[in-house]
Amino acid sequence: MLLSRFRLLALCCLLWCGAAAPLAAQKRATTALTNGTPSITTSDGVKLYVKVSGQGVPCVFVHGGPGAGSYSFEALGGRGLEKDLQMIYLDQRGSGQSASDPAGNYSLERQVQDLEELRQQLKLERWVLMSHSFGGTIATQYAAKHPERVQALILVNSILNLPATMETTATYGYSLLPAEGRPPLDPAMPLPQRWGMVMGLLGQQKLMGKLMYVSDTAAARASQVVRSVPANRDFGQAVFKQPEYLQDFTPASASLRMPVLVISGKDDYVTGPEHYKSFRFPNQQVVVLPGKHYPFLENPREFQQAVAAFVRKLPRKA
Repeated sequence: MLLSRFRLLALCCLLWCGAAAPLAAQKRATTALTNGTPSITTSDGVKLYVKVSGQGVPCVFVHGGPGAGSYSFEALGGRGLEKDLQMIYLDQRGSGQSASDPAGNYSLERQVQDLEELRQQLKLERWVLMSHSFGGTIATQYAAKHPERVQALILVNSILNLPATMETTATYGYSLLPAEGRPPLDPAMPLPQRWGMVMGLLGQQKLMGKLMYVSDTAAARASQVVRSVPANRDFGQAVFKQPEYLQDFTPASASLRMPVLVISGKDDYVTGPEHYKSFRFPNQQVVVLPGKHYPFLENPREFQQAVAAFVRKLPRKA
């Protein structure tokens, strides 16, 4: 009888140990992401700058520009979100503090693949994607290709139809130029040339800040932050040679069923103040804030409140 009891106990121990190994592995798989600066190297050998900071649901920031890098958002708005989100600041290839691609591959497909390789290397099952401006195109395409990996989208003055926003910027930007001396704007001129002409004139006459910011103070603060870190501009220079970025991605939004928060600046004529009205995400909510292209700088309290209220409805673990 004693021997039988011993055998039964031994069998129970074996069964418990066999079950414990998968549980331990599962626990390791869901261990919280460690904060720090773990640069990653992509499958094609490009070193990308990454910084992880904060607590809560993991959220990767998909910056705009194109090629702007993530530091300006981190310094001007991201840190205020880190009590609710574990922010993952990524500089896209050829942008910010990341390396350039020697082969010159800055395709949309490659940028999406870089995001997916980052998720895999960070060992995250799912994450939130937060995009600003041009980053909306990359974030939406990633969500369309990997919907099972996206817990939610947060689109901040995000662009899903680049030609439409270029039209808005060219028209409004031209109106900012002094009437005397400005060249006539030929509506028959191809959009890229028309947009480029207006942006060039705004830069020459130091009116770019008026286009993008609500005040000279906000423009000066943003400029100081941008100048404080190295800036790789290769992606920004290459992007308009890639025709896939000129597609209209708003139709794809109709099939993306994850929760979506859309934040739009009431007077943002870089993206377009009504651009968000073309989005068709089935599970979206929209918050319109006063200001222009940088609500996290111009209205930080309202911006943080909108994001926090949205995030608190999400499961704490992705």
